[in-house]
Amino acid sequence: MADPYQNNIYQQGGGDSYGTYGEGVGQDGYGYQADYPSQEEDAASDATEGHDEEDQMYEGEYQGIPHPDEVKAAQRAARAKSRPTGSSVSELEELSEQYEDIMEDCGHGRFQWTLFVVLGLALMADSVECFVVAFVLPSAEKDLCLSNAEKGMLGLVVFLGMMVGAFLWGGLADKLGRRRCLIMALGLNCIFAFLSSFAQGYGFFLFFRLLSGIGIGGTVPIVYSYFSEFLQMEKRGEHLSWLCMFWMIGGIYASFTAWGVIPRYGWGFSMGTEFQFHSWRVFVLVAVLPAVASLVGLTFMPESPRFLLENAKHDEAWMILKQVHDTNWRCKGQPEKVFTVTHIKAPKTAEDEFIEIQSATGTPVQRWAVRSFTLCKLVLRNVASLLSAELRFATLFMAVIWFCMAFSYYGLSVWFPDMVKHLQYEEYESKVKMFHRERVENFHFNFSLENQVHKEGEYVRDKFIGIEMKSVRFQDSLFEDCLFEDIRSTDTVFENCTIRTTVFYNTDLWEEKFIDCRMENTTFEHNKHGCHLDTVEENDVLIYLVSFLGSLAVLPGNIISALFVEKLGRVKIIGGSMLISACCSFFLFLSFSQSAIIALQCLFCGVSAAAWNGIEVVTVELYPASKRATAFGVLNALCKLAAVLSSSIFASFIGITKVVPILLAFAALVCGGLVALRLPDTRQKILQ
Repeated sequence: MADPYQNNIYQQGGGDSYGTYGEGVGQDGYGYQADYPSQEEDAASDATEGHDEEDQMYEGEYQGIPHPDEVKAAQRAARAKSRPTGSSVSELEELSEQYEDIMEDCGHGRFQWTLFVVLGLALMADSVECFVVAFVLPSAEKDLCLSNAEKGMLGLVVFLGMMVGAFLWGGLADKLGRRRCLIMALGLNCIFAFLSSFAQGYGFFLFFRLLSGIGIGGTVPIVYSYFSEFLQMEKRGEHLSWLCMFWMIGGIYASFTAWGVIPRYGWGFSMGTEFQFHSWRVFVLVAVLPAVASLVGLTFMPESPRFLLENAKHDEAWMILKQVHDTNWRCKGQPEKVFTVTHIKAPKTAEDEFIEIQSATGTPVQRWAVRSFTLCKLVLRNVASLLSAELRFATLFMAVIWFCMAFSYYGLSVWFPDMVKHLQYEEYESKVKMFHRERVENFHFNFSLENQVHKEGEYVRDKFIGIEMKSVRFQDSLFEDCLFEDIRSTDTVFENCTIRTTVFYNTDLWEEKFIDCRMENTTFEHNKHGCHLDTVEENDVLIYLVSFLGSLAVLPGNIISALFVEKLGRVKIIGGSMLISACCSFFLFLSFSQSAIIALQCLFCGVSAAAWNGIEVVTVELYPASKRATAFGVLNALCKLAAVLSSSIFASFIGITKVVPILLAFAALVCGGLVALRLPDTRQKILQ
């Protein structure tokens, strides 16, 4: 008689070993029974005592509705028949089928919905991170006195950090665990985002935002890998698509909080001249709250049982699967449902033994160094395996699709608001008032000057007191015996002017605002210095409105993809959405107004959301559990690289031409859409 606890080893192509679900197997060979334990085994729980199962009648029997257990049995039989006749089932495929059957028995209920919210908050934190710098820059550039080059670097460093983080945390999640790495990534983000809100210098602020980006960069690869391993096949595409809605919620949250917290510059407090804490810093703190909430929620969530099985933690995996099963059925009003898996045996993998053998001796520092070095080698080996014979084409196709989609999406996401600002600037410039060769004597200017150009004027014994100058330019003009007192200025300059016996008292007109001017007997008293003196209302409501509308427009795309991803298939969703997005970008040739650009932005974002959802679902389904987070991390890092390139390229054409950005976006979307149509259909594919 065979040993009921014997350990049949499944050998994967890459050398990984898998154990069986232990004995007590039925006709399918799985380590659990069809429904309830037999009375002969005396396995009935206390909850089922006194119930005569033969006397119970299934309610749907009168209506001809099959019993759920019969449906599951039919699905499993159909999967068995779908295999080619005479083909042998690999050990990895058998393990995947066993895990799928267990998840079907666990059902979909409270546990998955709780995890859905916790991981959704992490995804929301990733979305908020993409908006933070854009919202705080108008105020931060004054506090930190940023040049245009420094502002551009600050905008790119977040994506660079997220690119590094996606690659790093994605690789580690396949070796250290999904939950563990997600906690570390979110913790890193929270710590350095918090520190960045107090950073007073540009260097520290840049460094802290970089590390914050490295932390948050790990959320997307881990979240999708983690959640997918708690979903059965028929629920996977739909619920992964619903999860994407949290990215939209993050954009709305960022827009609303920025609108409410940064109403205008000056709110906050200061401690001398060295420490300033204005409203934009408060917004940076508020933006961290989704990550903090997700971090707290993760402390109550278990590790992925599929990851634990891959790493020989069979006892822990069994306990978690039982927890999922009992939580779901108890909340459905069926506490008598018993988790009938008897044993899940899985041996230690060669990688685990390798680490333990190498780190068994030596000092604590040496053991840590050996473990870290070995872990790095294993992660890099896993990355290299993405180009193995069985995964090469999938990786190449997905890399092209991710890059093309990200290049067009992030490029146009920068181009849309910048183009709106450029149109606003052109409209403002068209209303400029010109004054040529005016002569003003003994006049008291007690009203503000805005959007004016004064050429070859003469101002003698005039007083400019307690006024604001906004977008005012004096060229080739003469100022003689004049008084400037209590002046606040924005974008105001004096070019090639002659200034004689003139007094500047308590103004913010410093040397940089006098270009090639001749000063004769001119004095500056109590002059105010500093870039933060600029009084322009930089927090234009349009900045928040455009971001809000763009985020809200994602909602229809999310709903459509979630409802039809199983009916139409992932391939049609991705390919169709990318080609429709290409048409939307081409329509930009017909737009010449702010409202038209905003409308096309909303249309583009809505259609693109469906493509993104399909891409993320397919990425999860194409790769085995041991490489899933690594592959997602590599592809997401490529996505962030495309975002850095496209945002730089598209921004450089603002005010020059719109033909190049539109053609680049159109070409990328068409290319990605055509490649997507060559992907395999993964709707009925069991998660490897």
